Amino acid sequence: MLVKDYMTKHPPMGEPGMSIVEARRYMAEHHIRHLPIVGDGKRLVGLLTPQGLMIDLTRLGSLDMWEIGSYLARLRVEEVMIKARDVVTISPDTPIEQAARVMVEHQIGSLPVIEDGVVVGMITDSDLLRQLMELMSTEVPAVRVTVRMPMRTGELAKLVAAIAARGWGIEALGGVVMPKDPNRWEAVIKIQAPRDEVVAAIRSVESQEIVDVREA
Repeated sequence: MLVKDYMTKHPPMGEPGMSIVEARRYMAEHHIRHLPIVGDGKRLVGLLTPQGLMIDLTRLGSLDMWEIGSYLARLRVEEVMIKARDVVTISPDTPIEQAARVMVEHQIGSLPVIEDGVVVGMITDSDLLRQLMELMSTEVPAVRVTVRMPMRTGELAKLVAAIAARGWGIEALGGVVMPKDPNRWEAVIKIQAPRDEVVAAIRSVESQEIVDVREA
């Protein structure tokens, strides 16, 4: 799973000379919150964000209504955008989880995807959430079980073997180390089978504990 598989290809782009009014309208029409600003050859020169669209009211304090309208009409994207040197970007061949890490570390909601200096896509926090939905097969009705197990070799294999022994397939499987106990691991598994039978099968696995079960 790479960025190029989940990004928006050929995203809407703006130019530095656009007025803020025009840019806001353009973003609303395309239902986007972040607009890459490009120059010749679609090379990134900046990024317009929701913060950039928030006008500093101190600039307007001494202006009357007509002057405010004139000021906003003259205000250009290049005056409020994040300059390219300060924009965090990513390449299309980056693993999707690395893109998520970059967004979290920088506390940002989008990444322009750059290849050979050219904007080829955009990936946003919404794209990452969509990927999580697909990873956990949220559209497939199944029994969803959270299983807690020791962090040691072979534990996950025991769980999978118990499922396979009953001829069931696994619709989704994910796991994470418990933040408060690094010696234990929690796996979330989705199985299309009767709930009671799934619970019984997993409870038969030695050293593993069901902490949540539901149909989802």
